Amino acid sequence: MPPSLAFLASPRPDAKAAKARLEAHYGHVPLNEADIIVALGGDGLMLDALHAALRTGASVYGMNFGSVGFLMNEFRQDDLPARLADAEQARLHPLRATGEDVYGHPFQALAINEVSLLRGTRQTAKIRIKIDGRDRMGELQADGVLVATPAGSTAYNLSAHGPILPLDSKVLALTPISAFRPRRWRGALLPHTAKVGFEIVEPRLRPVHAVADNQEFREIVRVDVVEASDVTLTILFDRGRDLAERILTEQFES
Repeated sequence: MPPSLAFLASPRPDAKAAKARLEAHYGHVPLNEADIIVALGGDGLMLDALHAALRTGASVYGMNFGSVGFLMNEFRQDDLPARLADAEQARLHPLRATGEDVYGHPFQALAINEVSLLRGTRQTAKIRIKIDGRDRMGELQADGVLVATPAGSTAYNLSAHGPILPLDSKVLALTPISAFRPRRWRGALLPHTAKVGFEIVEPRLRPVHAVADNQEFREIVRVDVVEASDVTLTILFDRGRDLAERILTEQFES
């Protein structure tokens, strides 16, 4: 029996039109009943589709209607069932962020790309960093800092001059954002099992916000970030163009 499909499109008119054609040609089910979510858009829409898959367990196959489309396949309307049957799988674990704000309210979120801490005012953020409960940096003064997964290493992490991580590297990137002190610190590579702890120095005077993909938590005092090894996501890629290959290719492009 062929897998049930749900189609998700970005607001772009061409993506919405393609969604209507694909649904008419292949049929579709509601998002929460699909075996495979077909995402029509860019990497931002892929992130939305993966968060939907967190709730349902569906695999996600993307077709590019965006500007970059790093996580997407080429759009073709024909032979979709054959492409899906022949697709290669990339399995990912998101990050789990747990923390508390200055008012004592706890929060928790899953992030597929990264968890980032960002200064909330004109003043530099001051952040203490712990790894597996051990102090590693007493005070980072910066615009912020982030923890990225291998899948997310080519997103915000790369823009902040962090390293590109191969998908099977079993490491996380800890990357400062516009570091002021220590000025020459470029970040660290951590084992994927590491627990990264951030404590905000002077959280009311220098407020810091935490962002887990598309969820924001304001005026935090602390946040811990670990790989959610109990949660697995599956992205489907056309054969020969899997995510590991794309990450490798990205390192040789300007």
